[in-house]
Amino acid sequence: MNIISTALAQDIVTRTMRIIPYNVNVMDANGSIIASGNPARIGELHAGALLALAKKLTVEIDDASARNLHGAQPGINLPLTVQGQLCGAVGLSGPPDQVRQFGELVRLTAEMILEQAQLAGELQRDSRYREAFVLNLINAEHASLADLNAWAHRLGVSFDRPHAVYLLELDDADLQALQLRLQARVPSALTAAAGPHELVILDFLDTPVHDKQLHALGGIVREICPTPHTLTMGIALQGIAGVAISYQSAKSAARIGRNRHPRRHHYSYYDHALPVLLSGLDTGWQAAQLRAPVEKLGRNKDMLQRTLATWFAHDGHPAATAEALHIHRNTLDYRLRRIGEITGLDLARLEDRFLLYISVLLSSQ
Repeated sequence: MNIISTALAQDIVTRTMRIIPYNVNVMDANGSIIASGNPARIGELHAGALLALAKKLTVEIDDASARNLHGAQPGINLPLTVQGQLCGAVGLSGPPDQVRQFGELVRLTAEMILEQAQLAGELQRDSRYREAFVLNLINAEHASLADLNAWAHRLGVSFDRPHAVYLLELDDADLQALQLRLQARVPSALTAAAGPHELVILDFLDTPVHDKQLHALGGIVREICPTPHTLTMGIALQGIAGVAISYQSAKSAARIGRNRHPRRHHYSYYDHALPVLLSGLDTGWQAAQLRAPVEKLGRNKDMLQRTLATWFAHDGHPAATAEALHIHRNTLDYRLRRIGEITGLDLARLEDRFLLYISVLLSSQ
C-alpha cells in the first residue's frame, strides 16, 4: 500500500522546513524524491535514501561519500516506518555534523504526519463501511439476511436489543459533517445519508419510553444542527429485519405528521400508529373502494373533507370540532348530516365511521 502520497510528502517538507534551516527531501519506498524544498530535485532517484531503505538504518553521506554516489549530496537520510511498515525515507541536505541533531526530530514529525493521515483514512473507510451497512439494512430487499448478519458480526453490532430508525430531514446542511458530530455525541448510533436532505439514524433503545428517547436525541440534534429540520422516530423492533420496517414507518409517520401538524419538529410512529399502519392500504382496487366515500362528496369535497378530518382529529367531540373550524355547532351538525346523506354512511355506526376515517386518511395522502 502506498502510504506516502505526494501531498503528504509536501506537507512533511513544508512543516519541517519551518523549524530547521536545511533543505528536506521526502522519498517514496523506491527511493524517488516526491517532495523537496528544492523543487528541481523532485523525480530524482536519491542514492542516500536507497541505502537507508536497504539497510533500514540512518545513512550519513559526507563530501567524500557524495563524490562516489551519482547525484548524491552531503546529508543524512532516515528510513520512515508506519505501523511496522517501511514506507519511504526523509533526507536533510547539509554537512552531517550540522544536520544530525535535527534528524530524529524530522523523522518523528514525518512519521506522526503519516500515522495521523493513515488513521484518518481508516476512520473514513470505517465510516463509509458502516454507512453502507445502514443503507443495506433499510433497503433489505437488496441484501440477504445472512449477508446482513455477517456484516453486523464484523462491526460488532447486535440486534437482540430493541432499536429504532430516526429520520432527520433538513433543507440545507453538510450531512458528512453532521454525521461526524452526531457520532461523537451518540457513539452507539449508526448513520447514513439516504438522500441529499435525509439522514437515517439507527440507534438502540435504553428505555421503553419512546417519547423520552425521541426528545433526548432531538435535543442533541438541535445542538449540532442549527438549520431547520424535522426528526421522526419509527417503530421500535428487535432483530435485523426490523430495521427496514422501522425506516418505512418513520417515512410514513413523517409524511402524516407534517400533514396533521405542519409546525411541529418532532414526529413519532407512536403518535400516528393507526394512520401509519393504514397507509399501506393505498394501492390496488381496495384503495379505490376505501377512497370512494370521500370521492362522493362532490363540489363541496374540500370543505366537507376538512370538516371530517377536524372532527376525527378531535375524537368526534362537536364543541371542540366547531371551535377548531370556527363555525357554529348547528353548522357542524348540518355538514355531518350532509356527509351521511351523500355517502350513504351512518356516522353513528362505528363501522361506517371507521370506513369514513380510512377514506379521509387515504384521500389526504
